Amino acid sequence: MNPPNAPQRRHVRDLHGESVVDDYFWLRERDDPEVLEYLQAENAYTAAQLEHTTALQEEIFTEIKDRTQETDLAVPARRGDWWYSTRTEEGKPYRIWVRMHGAPDGPEEVLVDENALAAGHEYLRVVNVGVSPDDAIVSYSLDTNGSERYRTRFRRAGTDEELPDEIPLSYYGAAWASDSEHYFYVVPDAAMRPWQVWRHRLGTDPSTDALVYQEDDDRFFLSLQRSRSEKYLIIAAGSATTSDVRVIPADDPATEPRLVLPRVADIEYSLDHAGDDFWVVTNEDAVDGKLLRIPVRGGSAEEVVPHQAGVKLAHPDCFASHVVVWGRQDGLAAALVVPRNGGDPHYLEMDEAVYELSPDMNLEYDTTVLRYRYQSPVTPPSVYDHDLDTGERVLRKQTPVLGDFDPSRYVASREWAVARDGARIPITVVKRRDVPPDGTAPLLLYGYGAYEISMPASFSIPRLSLLDRGVVFAIAHVRGGGEMGKRWYEDGKLGRKMNTFTDFIDCAEHLAAAGAADPSRIAARGGSAGGLTVGAAITMARDRFAAAVAEVPFVDVINTMLDDALPLTIVEWEEWGNPTIAEQYGWMRGYAPYENVSDGSWPALLVTAGLNDPRVQYWEPAKWVAKLRSVGAETLLLKTEMGAGHFARSGRYDIWRDEALVLAFVLDQLGAEAP
Repeated sequence: MNPPNAPQRRHVRDLHGESVVDDYFWLRERDDPEVLEYLQAENAYTAAQLEHTTALQEEIFTEIKDRTQETDLAVPARRGDWWYSTRTEEGKPYRIWVRMHGAPDGPEEVLVDENALAAGHEYLRVVNVGVSPDDAIVSYSLDTNGSERYRTRFRRAGTDEELPDEIPLSYYGAAWASDSEHYFYVVPDAAMRPWQVWRHRLGTDPSTDALVYQEDDDRFFLSLQRSRSEKYLIIAAGSATTSDVRVIPADDPATEPRLVLPRVADIEYSLDHAGDDFWVVTNEDAVDGKLLRIPVRGGSAEEVVPHQAGVKLAHPDCFASHVVVWGRQDGLAAALVVPRNGGDPHYLEMDEAVYELSPDMNLEYDTTVLRYRYQSPVTPPSVYDHDLDTGERVLRKQTPVLGDFDPSRYVASREWAVARDGARIPITVVKRRDVPPDGTAPLLLYGYGAYEISMPASFSIPRLSLLDRGVVFAIAHVRGGGEMGKRWYEDGKLGRKMNTFTDFIDCAEHLAAAGAADPSRIAARGGSAGGLTVGAAITMARDRFAAAVAEVPFVDVINTMLDDALPLTIVEWEEWGNPTIAEQYGWMRGYAPYENVSDGSWPALLVTAGLNDPRVQYWEPAKWVAKLRSVGAETLLLKTEMGAGHFARSGRYDIWRDEALVLAFVLDQLGAEAP
């Protein structure tokens, strides 16, 4: 089967004296039948080219399924008289939200069965599941096409009775007022920027809902939550560099939002509430953050934890007697425990050299027990209850891995690559213990590197199918992420964005030189902004990578940043730059994968897209593939989900099959098909 060829249609733009030709601009016409036919033809071609891996895909899918305990219950969390959890059932692709009365093993009520909601839909994502303070009403928001434009519904808890209230458009973030009658939610604008918070009163027509707050600055996104103390509703506005927070007393929902600290350019802060104070983490005169205590009734801020360069304080999590500040230390996730009575702060200590740590479901305020989730590349996700007074730690559950899984067969380590400018780049490496470090093993290198997002050193059941075939897996914690503090992020954005891509290449070079990988069998993988990292890296160092997987990749950077009608563009100018400014156009022109396609050999490439993706429009990967094919790139596959968005398909079995396809492609290209 011959690959489809998108016809070239000349589209010329003059930019800073340069005539820019875009032959595939027409692929943006979503409703053009020729565009849809082209995407379908690419899908058919990809299926045909991967047909020889069908048995391998099925083998990997079966391995994932057989290692997963399909009928399972998450550790229940207490709120008052109820214990809340989610569970899964064998044969069903989605979660079931449940609660038990009186005890974790008490009588169960089903709150939301996502499997029932998914009936008749190819896609389903449910967010904002919450129960009113009086335990009587369940709220939830659902998206059935991947567009991330949610509908919010309400039902009586423990029944199938849906209330007539239905909010037609909402986004991530919701909160109940104390009266269990008023519900607050976030609404996106036409460009999918969350810009408004509204208040709904149960039993009324949503068309009469009240606008609570509107953010008119296009650079800012809104988020919404309720403080753990249940005393305040918290509305946060944030751009890439600046933020502020407004609060509403939860027991007085009609109150106008009150600004806690003024908005100051390039100052960010986040907060939670406990007792008479707001506990605030800010980067004002503290690039990596400091912890303040600010009286609710007004007054001077008191510094509780001072700034320490390189030790990131990110956001506070308040309990009755402690504040837990989540952040990073030595390139790893960290939790700083701060006693509210003035005792000495201390960090939670973990057992492995490489790990991931995150809060789990903590629903109560008046408790000394912190529940967190711990995992590492060789340790499955483990839920712990940690007594913040005594230091006692109790393992509540470790995710079971069925079959013959033995964590001692695998080893995880932290490597450090020296970048070309001298920076030390952390790398997380995991492999089977019996894979020799003699430069013969194939390697898959994963990267992201944007938005100050840190890539977790987490566990993965599907990854075992790679490791058991002798493939080494590594994460390049490149600049642009948040692994090493704020400076790490700032050194990988705007005019210093090139560091992200050269760091990724330098990590591959280091692993090859250190004997961790066969230099001729290294594959790259990344998604979204990580897809840009992969696209730029393989463009700059084509001979270093044998294959690459770019999932929903942000590869048409300049054209997207020129179109301020698209979702995210304006706020993204603070991350990538504005190409209408000559200097900033120059930054992007130096690395943008679409603009830097040229003749010559290319690594084998699998690219994915989502037709309904509001974050990275489907045409970015489609245009890139079309342009690569026009210069003779050989193994070049595009797979577009026609009924999904940024997060691809939604049911767990579909997710496993998609992952099996990606892993089969990688294994096939690296010559590592056999266990």
